Amino acid sequence: MAILAFFVAHWYLSLFTQTFFHHRYAAHRMFTMSKFWERFFYTLSFIFQGSSFLSPYTYGAMHRLHHAFADTEKDPHSPKYDGNLFKMMWKTKNIYNSILHKKVELEDKYLRDLPHWPLMEKLGDNWISRLGWGVFYVAFYVIFATHWWMFLLLPIHFVMGPFHGAIINWFAHKVGYVNFKLADTSKNFLPVDFLMLGESYHNNHHKFGGRPNFGYRWFEIDPIYPFIKLFNWLGIIRLRKNVAPTTAF
Repeated sequence: MAILAFFVAHWYLSLFTQTFFHHRYAAHRMFTMSKFWERFFYTLSFIFQGSSFLSPYTYGAMHRLHHAFADTEKDPHSPKYDGNLFKMMWKTKNIYNSILHKKVELEDKYLRDLPHWPLMEKLGDNWISRLGWGVFYVAFYVIFATHWWMFLLLPIHFVMGPFHGAIINWFAHKVGYVNFKLADTSKNFLPVDFLMLGESYHNNHHKFGGRPNFGYRWFEIDPIYPFIKLFNWLGIIRLRKNVAPTTAF
């Protein structure tokens, strides 16, 4: 039970920081927050994502490119231009690293207002840090695993963030249904999305890029939206009321 609880906790906590902080805040600026809370969620991202920590700055810039060039040759990750999932994610990794290490120049609109905390960026991207998290995962499994098959889950911990990205970037452009006919291939991967915390409502999101609630139809419940409303009520964030829901960023 300890292993399954640990895996589920890592899955959802890592995914929460990615969808709430990296995606909805960094990339789309659906809401604002103070520098204190920004660094608080930066720190949570480092803890929850662990060895697969993603730079909110780099993630935000790359995701804006995805919206601007969806399903074209300039899209950082489109199944339309890659033969399989692994080729697409390898290409995504290379583009991510190019942005992270400033080997490519981007227009200001793709970088505007992105959160940036150099200390945490360096700590999260440090290979000693990533290795340390990996050692922690292995040790936890060695101590608590009671069956051999549990170790099959272990590799996912190392790449949890990219693993979540691969599910959406590939399958949500390949499989599912659409509420809106768009120029790209985005689809709603799951009709009830408790596995990806609203991220699989990809067609909805491509239609309404600035809308904090990714669900649209009555049965499309976005599990993160109640947290956004709660955080807004508590004053942790401030929802932006002057941004059109169709604004990508």
